[in-house]
Amino acid sequence: MSNIAIEWDKNGGLIPVIVQDADSGEVLMLAYMNEEALKLTQSTKFAHYFSRSKNRLWKKGESSGHTQEVKDILIDCDNDTILLKVKQNGVACHTGRKSCFFTNLEGDETCEVEIAPQYNFLDNLYHTLLERKGADPKSSYVASLYNKGENSILKKVVEEAGEFSFAIKDNDKSEIIYEAADLLFHSLVALAYKNIHPEAILNELKRREGVSGIEEKNSRGK
Repeated sequence: MSNIAIEWDKNGGLIPVIVQDADSGEVLMLAYMNEEALKLTQSTKFAHYFSRSKNRLWKKGESSGHTQEVKDILIDCDNDTILLKVKQNGVACHTGRKSCFFTNLEGDETCEVEIAPQYNFLDNLYHTLLERKGADPKSSYVASLYNKGENSILKKVVEEAGEFSFAIKDNDKSEIIYEAADLLFHSLVALAYKNIHPEAILNELKRREGVSGIEEKNSRGK
């Protein structure tokens, strides 16, 4: 384990990690580690990170199989940034590209998709919603919502919640499913607007498992 006094407290217990191909030197991605992620990375020799959006530890490639075998771990002169040299199995980017850095400031893509992304549906949808932030509002419904701002996004969530409630009252199963999908979708748009991965919501529900609703409400002082 590390003998270096890493400056964990500078950024709330997280430090940035620059990930580099050990052979070519190409920069593949930027991620974050907390102390536990670094310990797992050192002990397993496979890259582990802390996801700020999912609010949990994750092993690179846990769902896609595109793991990173760690060849070297370097710390910068301020002890607050890590350079991780890896053997990349598959690709580093969730888009299917080798590196996450494939778009210049003019918006031009500099490399093609190498491998079709292999992530779960929610993860794919979340990243698609994030990508819509930079899309043309005239060609994308989600981009138009982002362009109009927070109030328009929240208005749609409230509107869809109302329609879902009426569908429940009408007791029409197909309509209930349709309106629930609309409500979930617009809720995901709002979460992506705030850069919160839907898995963070699932983790919160898991945290509450076995805890009574009354007890959970009291713990929040409400």
